[in-house]
Amino acid sequence: MGKRKYLEIIARVLILGTLVSISGRGYAGSTPEKSKQLSDSYFVYVGAYAAPSKSKGIYLYRFDTKTAHFTPLGLAAELRNPRWMTTDPQRRFLYATEEVGNNSGVNGTVNSYSIDPTTGSLKFINKVSSEGGNPAYLAVDSTGKMLLTANYLSGTVLSWAIKPDGSIGEKTGFERYTGSSVDTHRQEGPHPHSVVISPDNRFLFVQDLGLDKIFIYRLNPAKATFVPNDPPFVTVPAGLGPRHLAFGAGAKFAYLVCEMGAKVVVFSYDKSAGSLKIVQIISTLPSDFTGAATSAEVEVDQSGRFLYASSRGSDSITVFGIDPKNGTLTNIQVEPTQGQTPRTFAIDPSGKYLVAANQNSDTMVTFAIDQSTGKLTPVGDAIKVSVPVGIVFVPAQ
Repeated sequence: MGKRKYLEIIARVLILGTLVSISGRGYAGSTPEKSKQLSDSYFVYVGAYAAPSKSKGIYLYRFDTKTAHFTPLGLAAELRNPRWMTTDPQRRFLYATEEVGNNSGVNGTVNSYSIDPTTGSLKFINKVSSEGGNPAYLAVDSTGKMLLTANYLSGTVLSWAIKPDGSIGEKTGFERYTGSSVDTHRQEGPHPHSVVISPDNRFLFVQDLGLDKIFIYRLNPAKATFVPNDPPFVTVPAGLGPRHLAFGAGAKFAYLVCEMGAKVVVFSYDKSAGSLKIVQIISTLPSDFTGAATSAEVEVDQSGRFLYASSRGSDSITVFGIDPKNGTLTNIQVEPTQGQTPRTFAIDPSGKYLVAANQNSDTMVTFAIDQSTGKLTPVGDAIKVSVPVGIVFVPAQ
């Protein structure tokens, strides 16, 4: 063999070895086994009220979707009454309200934290005044550049720009509501309860319990601002008390859970105009229930076939089947939450489990979701946590 031929063979072997090595590193980082391993484990942040308990803020757990087991990891952040938490789209930062304040100038705060992807630990970045009493909800737009909150007591909605480091920047929008509705005790004034962004990131929906209205805005994510839409709002029957909103698959329909009326209002949704039209109103309560109840949370499963709504008083979660053609709901199951006052719940990212937070019995209870019927079955032991009111899942690495 000639020297030139020998060198060509050696060169080919070296190139092939390099390619195999590079390919091996790339494949090792994205093997189905490793991807599955990552998706099996999540950090869970649980917000807990300080009063009447001794809870100190946001608690951290690790959740295994193979076993439905929670491992407590301790206090992640000390914060009074972290009522609502959310993350940016990349799960790098967590934002939490400090639900304090009143109508006499005492304001709540909105806080930002960075998330350690390997340990789940939180590092405080900064906080801003919510400029109102009892900030009850947070939303981050899909670009991760805009943060919004609703101040329940003060009847105001604000927006801020989010900086690249996750910190909350300048205030970019402010809206104050006026008026009342039929219940002179609960609806004596405006009480915006949630701020929800449409799946296409074009519209903002503000659910106001005190006014029986959903206010609609057009978003400008580049400037982190919002302006009234045309139409600017939709009204629901008096006394229902709008609370939270969820969109169905494909955003053809939207589902409003009403706190005071213990109802879900089904809307057809015009994605081009940002408008809502009522097509159905259905109870969240057991058919034989006769006591007082207030509905709290609503969520559509990943398949878009089922809707879940919690109710306090009846202490249950109602499972609805969703008609894919007209969006209407059919009651499938009313499942007790194994505790008192399910203020919130969350479906884990795998879609296999629903975790309910029972505020007044200091427990979180996990339910397996039947993937064919949507029905819930309690699994495992209840997790003890004092006055849980918020749940957020973040993938663990």
